[in-house]
Amino acid sequence: MTRLLGVDLGERRVGIAISDGDGVPARPLTTLRRARDLAGDVTALRSLVEAHGIDELVVGLPLEASGESGRQAAITIAWAEAVAADLRLPLTFRDERLTSQLAEDRLGPMQRGRSGGPPSKTQRDAYRARVDREAAAIILQDELDTRAGRRSSMPRATDDAPESST
Repeated sequence: MTRLLGVDLGERRVGIAISDGDGVPARPLTTLRRARDLAGDVTALRSLVEAHGIDELVVGLPLEASGESGRQAAITIAWAEAVAADLRLPLTFRDERLTSQLAEDRLGPMQRGRSGGPPSKTQRDAYRARVDREAAAIILQDELDTRAGRRSSMPRATDDAPESST
């Protein structure tokens, strides 16, 4: 049984999802706060990898709307390759376009604040963390569906975007 860890990398947070990869749907696991450096991110991920017996990383690749790789995709590729090398895990990239929007659709609107007013900063932060976890689950489920030969609900990555590397 291959255990997969789905990753939705952001500037402030990292959404994490998990699946056994053997017909078990991806599920949101946690949201990590980004560390000040790569070593801090690796440390946080290593504890999850060890606790859950992870065999492979699936990282969302933020392609441009046109399908081209841009600045954010290059940053994500560099981060993911360094993390995968440090953790000694295989790495697969999945196109993550629209995953946050799909996650928000699944979760519904953010709850209002006290007395129906605007949400507090704490409520906004908690909602964004939930969206990040859910987006990671969508990325991971898309990879699982593709591996199982099911039709993906996500846009396909272009030929110039990396699909996987080790």
